Parts: sequence; C-alpha cells; structure tokens
Amino acid sequence: MQDLGDKLAEGAAAGDASAVDVLVRQIRDYITEHQLTVGDSLPSERELGERFDAARNTVREAVRILKAYGVVEVRPKVGTVIVNRHMDAVLNLFSFQLTISRETFLDIQGFRRLIEVGIVDALFDRATPEDLGRLGAINARILQAGSPEEAARHDFDFHATLLAVAGNKTVLAVYNTMKPIICRLMQTGKEADGLPKTYAQHASILDALARRDRLRFQYHMSEHMDQGLKYIDGSVGETPM
Repeated sequence: MQDLGDKLAEGAAAGDASAVDVLVRQIRDYITEHQLTVGDSLPSERELGERFDAARNTVREAVRILKAYGVVEVRPKVGTVIVNRHMDAVLNLFSFQLTISRETFLDIQGFRRLIEVGIVDALFDRATPEDLGRLGAINARILQAGSPEEAARHDFDFHATLLAVAGNKTVLAVYNTMKPIICRLMQTGKEADGLPKTYAQHASILDALARRDRLRFQYHMSEHMDQGLKYIDGSVGETPM
C-alpha cells in the first residue's frame, strides 16, 4: 500500500493536500466527539461538505483515505460506516504528522521505559544464545543502513525482537501498533552520531542480557531511552528530521 505521506505529497502537487489533510483531521475529531464506534455511519458526503465547508472532491478524497487505512468502508444504501476503531488504523493514519517535541519524546520514551526495562526478568528466563545471535545480527544492520529511515526500522526491529523474546504477545501487539510513531522518533539524531551510538548501546544491552546482569541491563536500557533527548533539546545542533 502506498504510504499516506506519499499520497499527500502527490496531493500537494495538485494544490489540495492541505484541504484534505484538514478534513481528515476534522472527521477524526467528529468521530471522537460524537463517540462513534464500529457500525456507526458518518454523515453523507454532502453533509460533511456543508458541516466542514469543504468541496465535494475534498470530501471524497478524505473518505478515500479513511477507507484505504481501514477506518471506514462505503456500503450501498447505507453510506460511510466505521469498521475499525483499533489504534493501529488511527496511528498509521495520523502518525506521519507527529511533531517530535520534548514533551512528545518524554511521553513516548516513558511508555517504552515502563515496558522495555520491565521485561528484564522475562528476558532472563527466556533468551537463548540463538536469540542473542539474532539480536546481534539486527543490531549490525544499523551500521550498514543507507538512510536514517532504514536505520530507524532496524532500531525498531531490535526492540520489537526483545519484546518477542520476552513472550508477552499483548505487549508486543501494542508496541507494533505504535511502530509509525516510534520509528519517527528513532530517526532523531541518526544523521549525526546516532548510528554508532545506537549500535554501541544495543551491544551493551545484549552484553548485560547475556550475563543476566539485571542492574546493568536496566541501566543501559534507560540510558538508551534518553539518547535522542540531546537532539530534541538542540545540544548538538538542529534536530535532523
């Protein structure tokens, strides 16, 4: 499926990306404010246009985007119906617009720290030499990445694999749901010293895991979570985005 950011970039060339973007956000807010859920219908395209002062083509494009990302479907004689309120659809739809501020960084990393520092006992119980080798191979790919985006994907894979080894499928599902947001955050600083620093910190985490050293694991994981904050704060120049 084509990335939503690419679709909006194409729309920008046609001059209507901003209007569609605004309308998608307005429809999202409408769904939230009216507490609509799966099976509920949105207003008709005409009513949406009147409510939000949007052109007919803009309404159709906004509905098409919502449909492409599994939030709604258009049913004959019924109209536009909500079919998915799951967070993965919502996050995939809106995460590309996320601005990485200090507050956002701290919120996301605080959530991750609760999970990734907290899985230490499960990891110690379950991690095998094969798991450590697989994690090491993923980590090595970070240094070979051709772009910050590719490096961020390998970074995410490393952490998601740790969670998979820990064995809690619900936690892993929630983490994967947040992948677009976490990957965007992980891109921060990767154009500066982020690649070797990330690799080294991952290596320290793996060494602590191999040694079954709880304090060392928790220390290195927490330190790793704070790595990107210096880029957000601007202490090493402008934040690469």
